[in-house]
Amino acid sequence: MRRVLMAEETPDQRFERLSQDRIDRPLPKRFYNEVSVGPDFSILLDGRRVKTPMKAKLLLPSAQLAQAVADEWQAQVKVINPALMPLTKLANTAIDRVGAERAHIAGEVVRFAGNDLVSYRADRPAELVALQAQHWDQVLVWTPQALGVQFKIVYGVIHIAQEPDALQAVERYVAGLDSFALAGVHNVMSLTGSALLALMLHARSLSGEEVWAAAHVDEDFQIKQWGEDFEAAARRAHRKSEFDATVRFLESIDGHSPTT
Repeated sequence: MRRVLMAEETPDQRFERLSQDRIDRPLPKRFYNEVSVGPDFSILLDGRRVKTPMKAKLLLPSAQLAQAVADEWQAQVKVINPALMPLTKLANTAIDRVGAERAHIAGEVVRFAGNDLVSYRADRPAELVALQAQHWDQVLVWTPQALGVQFKIVYGVIHIAQEPDALQAVERYVAGLDSFALAGVHNVMSLTGSALLALMLHARSLSGEEVWAAAHVDEDFQIKQWGEDFEAAARRAHRKSEFDATVRFLESIDGHSPTT
């Protein structure tokens, strides 16, 4: 009999598979009565620690985030619905995925910065050009102050290569993030299309609402011109909900209050 050799599963692939397994199976019933926070910022269900999908201890980096995650578990009524627990999901991602795939995820942030949303400007109409400048030029002011580098911009669709020292500065910034902060920054980047806006949010240089507005300058301009599609509005509302949760996650890591 021939033996079929299977490629070894990477930590990232395993995390995705376990997460999908949880989505595909029926929602589990709530099996606990009391939710509490342990002295090590763990989440306790009737005194027993919650674990991540990959069976690691769910330990949070601050009392504020631990309490917020505990509140999500307490809010479950008859079943446990992960879709209603965004902070728990982000914490699981930080522990299971970022911890194992840090270099890959950090590299994605650097690559996004090399083709960042705010670097590519419209050359017309004048109203859109002005709106982009209003929301995006603040990034060009922040990067020299915070990162010590200047990012280029281009008008039109022609690709522009950023200087190596600019990307290295982003790499150094990201290297200083712990797994929880990197998970939050990566999620904001994915939702907005801008690594630099995500870093400014993390640095408390922009509020969540300011970042969201900057990320949607083009979309909001189109809506103003042509109106909004119902399905597009529903998708945007869903992304905004996830974005707001991520802002809260980032702000709760070190005990600060949310800015959205």
